[in-house]
Amino acid sequence: MQALRGLAWLLAFQSVGELLARGLHLPFPGPVIGMMLLLPALRWQVVQGPVASCADFLLAHLSLLFVPVGVGVMTHLSLVSQYGFRMLAVVVVSTLAGLLVTVLSLHWLRDRNADAFEDRSDSSSH
Repeated sequence: MQALRGLAWLLAFQSVGELLARGLHLPFPGPVIGMMLLLPALRWQVVQGPVASCADFLLAHLSLLFVPVGVGVMTHLSLVSQYGFRMLAVVVVSTLAGLLVTVLSLHWLRDRNADAFEDRSDSSSH
């Protein structure tokens, strides 16, 4: 039951994101806006608990979500043979870009937290 509440929260945030994207003609997809709205909402236990249960359920069955992709690839093998190298290049470049952004973000956050910690320790010693 908890996982269903989490799914309801996820769908609600996605729907609100879709409404905002379409209503305000935003250049972002509705699910992305919904996820940006979900992020601060995860501070509330009423949202955090059910969404965590739903995430655990979805992660436990993640392999089932790859079946439609596999079937799609098998039905369009001619496209894969025609554009396979380009698709591989896009996957590799986008993966490396995502890793680079993650590393830079973590370094920035680590440095920022270290500076904040030093500022607190300096002010408490005076």
